[in-house]
Amino acid sequence: MKSSSRSRPLGQWFADFGRRSFEFATSPLAFQRAAFGYALAVLSVAVALGVALLLERYDFRGVEFPLLRFAVALTVWYAELGPGILSVVLSSLVFNFFFTEPLHSFYVTRSELPYYIVFLLFASLVAFFAGVRRRVERDLLQSRGELEATNKELEAFAYSVSHDLRAPIRHISGFTELLQKNAASDLNDKSQRHVAMILESAKRMGNLIDDLLAFSRIGRKEAHSTMVSLQQLVQEAQNEVVPETGGRNINWKIGSLPVCYGDRSMLRLVLVNLVSNAVKFTRTRPQAEIEIASTNHNPDQIVVFIRDNGVGFDMKYVNKLFGVFQRLHGPEAFEGTGIGLATVQRIVHRHGGIVWAEGLVDGGATFYFSLPKSQGV
Repeated sequence: MKSSSRSRPLGQWFADFGRRSFEFATSPLAFQRAAFGYALAVLSVAVALGVALLLERYDFRGVEFPLLRFAVALTVWYAELGPGILSVVLSSLVFNFFFTEPLHSFYVTRSELPYYIVFLLFASLVAFFAGVRRRVERDLLQSRGELEATNKELEAFAYSVSHDLRAPIRHISGFTELLQKNAASDLNDKSQRHVAMILESAKRMGNLIDDLLAFSRIGRKEAHSTMVSLQQLVQEAQNEVVPETGGRNINWKIGSLPVCYGDRSMLRLVLVNLVSNAVKFTRTRPQAEIEIASTNHNPDQIVVFIRDNGVGFDMKYVNKLFGVFQRLHGPEAFEGTGIGLATVQRIVHRHGGIVWAEGLVDGGATFYFSLPKSQGV
């Protein structure tokens, strides 16, 4: 009984090992990787041999050993252990056949053994460091995969929670409005203030949930990139934020804006958020000034900026600007959920650009973002 209980797991282990080996050997990716490794081994040794023989014709002696070592190092560094062993064997045979006495023979004398020992030690050292490099790369890839999976789970969680919270918030708002309408005569001033506070809080919660849903959708939505006119998007963003101006006199300075490559709906959301922020934070100014223009930092990208003369911010808090729920001004001074700039950053990063800001307390703020000029950047 004992022997059978031990042999069964051992047999299963060999079966699993054989199955995994077969799957690896028959995998197209594994076959291509192995073929590349062995081809690299043969090609690198052949090139090293050719260069050494060519230099020998011009009386350059003693270069064959470094060249063959370089061929081994190249193979071991970029391929697996099997191709590395092949390159060591081929280099040893080539060195013995073409460059040691007697020439064109595979006979090895005792005086040549130190060369082979040094050669093998060098190859082993390179193989060790190459193995460390590959192990670090695998760990980094695994960590990256786990991080991406965690981010997707968090996005799905935020989307699910936000979506499920919308109905209860609507019910709270709806029934509170009915209470305010039908029972207003039965409520004293204090109770009416409480009802008004419930409505205001429900409204803020509804806005927060809507912004969270929009933020989650950015990570889940598939991008449809085309050539986009930024001039037209700015005009649409201006039209959308008109109700927020409250009839204020705003001095708009719109510069020449080029065409860029990206998802039109996402980029429109970027400009709406940034223009809306500029309108909001210039509310305390008797004469608001908002400038939108672009600069070119290199031939492949454009940089768009939105500058205002609003309340600004302290630059020591600039790293908090683009975090979710991060606010530098209290809700009693300026409304908002603290998600708009995080959404802007996520969209710009998805387009391969960056976003940053400059500001001064009571001296206005400028928000910049970069975008690719054309496809393939």
